Amino acid sequence: MNVPIKLFAIALVLTGCSSTTENLLSPDGNIEIAITLTDKGEPSYSAKYKGNDIVLPSLLGFVLKDTTSLTDNFKITGIERSDFNESWTPVWGENDSIENCYTQMIVNLQQGDRKMDIEFRAYNDGFGFRYIFPEQTAKAFVIADEATQIAMAGDHTAWWIPGDYDTQEYEYTTSRLSEIRAHADDNFMDNASQQRFSPTGVQTALMLKTNDGLYLNLHEAALVDFPAMSLELNDTTMTFKSHLTPGQGGTIATIHTPFKTPWRTVTVGEKATDILASNLILNLNDPCVLDDVSWIHPTKYMGVWWEMITGKSSWSYTWADNFDLATFDYSKAKPNGIHGANNENVRRYIDFAAEHGFDQLLVEGWNIGWEDWFGKEKDYVFDFVTPYPDFDIA
Repeated sequence: MNVPIKLFAIALVLTGCSSTTENLLSPDGNIEIAITLTDKGEPSYSAKYKGNDIVLPSLLGFVLKDTTSLTDNFKITGIERSDFNESWTPVWGENDSIENCYTQMIVNLQQGDRKMDIEFRAYNDGFGFRYIFPEQTAKAFVIADEATQIAMAGDHTAWWIPGDYDTQEYEYTTSRLSEIRAHADDNFMDNASQQRFSPTGVQTALMLKTNDGLYLNLHEAALVDFPAMSLELNDTTMTFKSHLTPGQGGTIATIHTPFKTPWRTVTVGEKATDILASNLILNLNDPCVLDDVSWIHPTKYMGVWWEMITGKSSWSYTWADNFDLATFDYSKAKPNGIHGANNENVRRYIDFAAEHGFDQLLVEGWNIGWEDWFGKEKDYVFDFVTPYPDFDIA
């Protein structure tokens, strides 16, 4: 990023202040975030846009494995405030330069000898927050669950796909939040690549529209060395809770201090296109650390794929089923006659792409195992090493 145009001094307020609620305004004053410590020492936040609720009081923190959780009994030990404004140049994208203008507040929390800060940044088009674990006596925390909530202020219209660790290959459903459970099976296919974690789980980025016509988008930024976040809805209270992709052994992640989590983000727009035009996620992502970015550029490609979607050809080489794929001899299989990724067809695509200015060609279905759509034997036969008999292009 370029040198900041403007950076104001940080103010530190130590414990002893009379209020357990601190407010943060966006640069234009339209977004107001209230950060509160409840009577139980629980960190909580809420947000308004032009005086109207967009996020109701929502709890923050983490559940730890085999020890006291980082969810309550906190004390505020300090508040750090700052303003920031800069312009920076992206590697590529729609804009030659991006303005990064925000107000910031870091709430320093302490629970016994354990420290956890929560950093909030307010932009004119939304806000983000993340957890910061400073260097401290505890060198590591084993996370069993993230307790972050995003409580909606109404039964909004949502454009959503089911919460699924393995795939985003679903058609989007449009419904009220209260109707997600009823529509959970609408786009579900019983195959190996689809497995929902909850009937009210959804993936981010999640697009919402309030009854007043305000658009909200829930997502995350700077996802580095941490599990990806989906959202699980309590469809009685219309409150989302973060749902992290699980690891092994019943834990989510082990973090080593010092550590910063990804940002949890809420983008706000009065038109749907405001969400599309927002640079909130890009601004919250970490700056590029590469010295040479000349090799990063967009390309145009086409693929031997769409004709399979339309039914003209197939991913699989044969129609054979109800047999042991692990021991199946494809060289003796009867071709189905419409296998798409064959030498002749792929070369036809290559010639067309070269003639019409496409940079790359995606070829799907050239490797064995596509007969097993439902995943009964994919661990043994589906690979990206062994081609079908009719494909031998390097």
